[in-house]
Amino acid sequence: MSSLFKKFIALPAAVVFASTVLMAGCAVHARVYDPYYHDYHAWNGETVYYSQWEHDTHRDHKDFNKRSDAEKKEYWDWRHSHQ
Repeated sequence: MSSLFKKFIALPAAVVFASTVLMAGCAVHARVYDPYYHDYHAWNGETVYYSQWEHDTHRDHKDFNKRSDAEKKEYWDWRHSHQ
């Protein structure tokens, strides 16, 4: 009975562990493609630059994905001149 109980507990524990690792892994690798310079940027590190760009260009905060294509291009131009 004891070995059956261990097998029964092992499966849910493995599922919980695997799902935690997979979800954390996805969050770390969030990248955004810059179509103007043909490269990728890790967005978790990009938020600092994006906030600075909004401040420097006197823009209200808005989610990057909701910006117009022209504003996105302005951001990527600014971003590549501020390494």
